[in-house]
Amino acid sequence: MEIRKLGNSGLEVSALGLGCMRMSFGDRPIGDHQDMIAFLRAAVERGVTFFDTAEVYGPFTNELLVGEALEPFKGQVVIATKFGFNPGPDGKPTPGNPNSRPERIKQVAEESLKRLRVDAIDLFYQHRPDPSVPVEDVAGAVKELIQEGKVKHFGLSESSADLIRRAHSVQPVTALQSEYSLWWRNIEAEILPTCEELGIGLVPYSPLGRGYLTGKVDENTTFDSSDIRSKNPRFTPEAIKANRAVINLLGRIAAEKDATPAQIALAWLLAQKPWIVPIPGSRKLERLDENLGSVSIELSPTDLLEIDEAIRKIEVVGDRY
Repeated sequence: MEIRKLGNSGLEVSALGLGCMRMSFGDRPIGDHQDMIAFLRAAVERGVTFFDTAEVYGPFTNELLVGEALEPFKGQVVIATKFGFNPGPDGKPTPGNPNSRPERIKQVAEESLKRLRVDAIDLFYQHRPDPSVPVEDVAGAVKELIQEGKVKHFGLSESSADLIRRAHSVQPVTALQSEYSLWWRNIEAEILPTCEELGIGLVPYSPLGRGYLTGKVDENTTFDSSDIRSKNPRFTPEAIKANRAVINLLGRIAAEKDATPAQIALAWLLAQKPWIVPIPGSRKLERLDENLGSVSIELSPTDLLEIDEAIRKIEVVGDRY
């Protein structure tokens, strides 16, 4: 497995990480607990060293799963988790209800350390910006946790270039997690150049367009009501059909490379910058092995230019949310 560094931080991880959310949270059916433990350990055996979770996934169940599964590999893997939401009356954080006040960040850190069964959180992201808390205060709180040895690296997620700069001035940001793929490239104008200038790694989530870029979704595909795609504008039958041009492009290049559309989509991301580490989610070994195969695919400058020119002629239908 190729190893990459997330920016200038020196944090080394496998070139492809693993998004763990859907193993215990999100669209149904979620994975069986013991099966997912075996799956996570199989990923380590295949060379994956970078795993992504969050307290809000469940809540808590995903961190507990990841902590149990990866405990035997302490010191050999990097686990990223996230803070940033307010607890409800039941004490569980609620998505869409931000809370990145310093005291809340420190509370989440203590609780995540226990669930993940680690001595320090490798990478601690602010899950979403909190408009009521200056990002300098957020960075300052994580800086204190780093000084206390409870956190190793600070990350942001879905943050603007301005917020990244402001946070970085207080505590160096190791990585930015943001949606990025062949059909969602909005971060290329300002955010990618900011990351490159400041030496910040990029960790793209949904690198396969929530499954669309695998080529296995068509206008006859149906989604359970628990599946985020059931309410996603890009997954209406009309949008799926309209966006087939993207899949046709990936399929044509995949045929030339003896690969799959998913592998080409991931290889394209990996080829953009050496400090980009995608985290596709998976729950099946065959999908994991397919995704990992992308690391060995080399796209030439000509391939990349052809993809770039073709994709710019395609108008993707539907908002991402």
